[in-house]
Amino acid sequence: MNPLLSRLQPYPFERLRQLHADITPNPAYKPISLGIGEPRHATPQLVKDALTASLSGLASYPGTLGEPKLRQAMADWLARRYSLKLDPATQILPVNGSREALFSLAQTVLDASKPGATVVCPNPFYQIYEGAALLAGAQTWFAPSVPARNFGIDWAAVPAEVWAKTQLVFVCSPGNPTGAVMNLAEWKLLFELSDRYGFVIASDECYSEIYFRDEAPLGGLQAASQLGRHDFKNLISLTSLSKRSNVPGLRSGFVAGDAALIKPFLLYRTYHGSAMSPIVQAASTAAWGDEQHVVDNRAMYREKFAKVTPMLSVVMDVALPDAGFYLWAAIPEVFKGSDTAFSRELLALYNVVVLPGSYLARDAQGHNPGAGRIRMALVAETAECVEAAERIVQFIQSKVH
Repeated sequence: MNPLLSRLQPYPFERLRQLHADITPNPAYKPISLGIGEPRHATPQLVKDALTASLSGLASYPGTLGEPKLRQAMADWLARRYSLKLDPATQILPVNGSREALFSLAQTVLDASKPGATVVCPNPFYQIYEGAALLAGAQTWFAPSVPARNFGIDWAAVPAEVWAKTQLVFVCSPGNPTGAVMNLAEWKLLFELSDRYGFVIASDECYSEIYFRDEAPLGGLQAASQLGRHDFKNLISLTSLSKRSNVPGLRSGFVAGDAALIKPFLLYRTYHGSAMSPIVQAASTAAWGDEQHVVDNRAMYREKFAKVTPMLSVVMDVALPDAGFYLWAAIPEVFKGSDTAFSRELLALYNVVVLPGSYLARDAQGHNPGAGRIRMALVAETAECVEAAERIVQFIQSKVH
């Protein structure tokens, strides 16, 4: 067996299952889960129609590069969303969701034969970053986040000796679980560091279309263009339809950026066997070509967060995120910093599932930045999210008073 498998950590949801294994939830309440970030709004009809209209594609092997029509739809979306012009033949590649692309990109760009090969990850973070690094034979280094900046990452705090061995940096903007969005100055610093040390930047942007302010989140490719980096040197952006279009089961997204990275990534994927199904390509083309369902979806999230956030802010340290569909909340002092105890008691007494923040981070620089916090995924319908918030308020008030 591959010995690197032993380096993997249990996935957060497996840890959550074990945490709750001996709990019998209060049967007086129907179960509500805010634990898993799985979109639960309705899939757009245009996506369903495109799927059923393209069933003849099941009789054909797909190419890894994807159909020209699909890649053009992706390029057109980048032009509308970010005012960017990319070559769909050399700078864009369809992938089976951002998760598999994040993993396989690391296998493509990392060279474990070099001593101390390092991947820098945000902290807290999406666990695929760590797993991808470890299974590629690299080591991880967790960049500190700054609570005063909504847990934005302090790239300047990473030591020079770490950067010197870094081959890949994972960026998540908007962030999971914090919702933090990187600004242009932060991108400028990271690009300068990449130029100095030669590492690749993988920008995970799967939450980019769920935001609460008038201005849409800045993307990595957009930042590069604004800074005159029109070749997108050492930068790959990854995005997905799962959150944008409520199709997590479709497993569809794309990567875009530096053509010098896309070319070897295509080679890797050809052998990896990760071509997108023709019927998924047809549905994806339809989804990337339509914005109205995205606007409608965003409006539903805005309604939810506008109702739930003020309710919880009365009893918890929580605020509207920059973007994404999570609330990243500090638990009250009465719980003595134990996010796991909070999660267990809330399930037992009020039948609501939340994810302990410590499960989404690692101990680094002397502490776990997720400890004492919980992540709440507001993915259900508004009424259910409001009911969950009401129960959480009751739960906390019963402990405080």
